[in-house]
Amino acid sequence: MPGFPAGKLAGVRCPHLTADIRCALFGTPERPRVCAELRPQPEMCGGSAEEAMATLARWEQLTAPS
Repeated sequence: MPGFPAGKLAGVRCPHLTADIRCALFGTPERPRVCAELRPQPEMCGGSAEEAMATLARWEQLTAPS
């Protein structure tokens, strides 16, 4: 992953997010495969950006190395 050769750590903001929380690599060959293949579902996104960010934060906590 560009900016994280060993993978992105839980709780670390992706350096490729813009101020409005968009992917700066969207549509480029540098965009990581995991991001390009992600197919968000309603359970992931919820009903708002705030709900989506809360879900991502919870997943990061659950998958953080101990």
